[in-house]
Amino acid sequence: MKNLKAAQLMTQPVTCADPKASVRQIGKQLLAGPYSGMPVTDGARQVIGMITEFDLLKAVAEGKDLAQTFVEEIMSTAVVTADIDTPVSEVMSLMREKKVHRLPITEKGQLVGMISRVDVLRALFEPEFASYWLEWGQEPPSAKF
Repeated sequence: MKNLKAAQLMTQPVTCADPKASVRQIGKQLLAGPYSGMPVTDGARQVIGMITEFDLLKAVAEGKDLAQTFVEEIMSTAVVTADIDTPVSEVMSLMREKKVHRLPITEKGQLVGMISRVDVLRALFEPEFASYWLEWGQEPPSAKF
């Protein structure tokens, strides 16, 4: 992990939200996808916010009509990002310090990938998991669902 850079762990392609999309539309994407939040980008693919399940819950609690509310109205604008050349150790520190589940990864200011806590943990545990099973002469069980 010591020499890994963000580019080596990031997930691509990235599903992102348009700031003018309805919260209901994005909520449906969050429910259908394998993630609990997504970056919000402008026309130049620059990250301008994040929208999460928590933001949707907060909007519902405030009595907002999700079909009539736009992402830009409820998204978080205090977004922490990392560059593709950021060491993974620094990505982990940012996640802990800022208490975030996921980090948008940028190159020259444009969104190119995402790293979640699961991505970091998978990189830490999967090699050990695979070698454990191979020592016993078995194929590791598939982690894909």
